[in-house]
Amino acid sequence: MKKMYFIAVYPPKEIIEEIKVFKKDMVISYGNSKALKNEAHITLFPPFSRELELEEDIHIAFQKINTHLLPFEIELNGFGSFPNSKNPVIFVHPEDNVHLADLHNRVKQQFNFSKYSFTPHMTVGYRDLTWENYLRAWEKYQHKEYKTKFLVDKILLLRHDGSWVPIAEKSFIKVL
Repeated sequence: MKKMYFIAVYPPKEIIEEIKVFKKDMVISYGNSKALKNEAHITLFPPFSRELELEEDIHIAFQKINTHLLPFEIELNGFGSFPNSKNPVIFVHPEDNVHLADLHNRVKQQFNFSKYSFTPHMTVGYRDLTWENYLRAWEKYQHKEYKTKFLVDKILLLRHDGSWVPIAEKSFIKVL
């Protein structure tokens, strides 16, 4: 049986709840029922599918990720979007962050079987967001203010079991 997995950074619960307010607005105001499907996170390695019997290999690779890092701050500042007419996305925008890029590269050293571009974001609206509703929502969100920051000190490996469930985490090991 195949399962889906991905690797991500999650903000603290209070930021997840703040972002959930925007997601609820996407559902109510813009018919985006999929907005509430996942909690706010930054994807380090996108969803991939593997046989459940191979999960141990995924755990081994996950544990090999070099997390000899000092915890670092990510600053969230306003909103961004991917204006793709087939699949538009609105997201909370993290400021450029060399530490996050470094962390992504460390993940890629162990999980390098998928070519993808790394554009850090925390999705607010996507999937069943129509182009027309995206345009209406973007009209509101492109100027909306939202600013906060959080400390990143671990990464999570998640498996899809009806919803995304953390199955492993790897804390940063402080470098002396």
